[in-house]
Amino acid sequence: MTTIINLTYPLDYAGKVYHTLTLRRMTARDLKRMDMTSGGDIAKAIDLVANLSELPPEAIEALDAIDFQQVNEAVASFLVRT
Repeated sequence: MTTIINLTYPLDYAGKVYHTLTLRRMTARDLKRMDMTSGGDIAKAIDLVANLSELPPEAIEALDAIDFQQVNEAVASFLVRT
């Protein structure tokens, strides 16, 4: 299962323009990896999103702040039982 996020500001990275970001659902392994990542909360979030989207961390770092916030909200929703 995946979640597609429409970006407010397209991401231009490595010669490709992304209008959406596709995230797969998290696993416990993803949470463990995030916990073991060094740095602060934002560095951990960038690494997690990169992992879930299968893009390099440098691409996630290039996201507009509004889109990064939207992506983080989507990731947080993965932990809510519906």
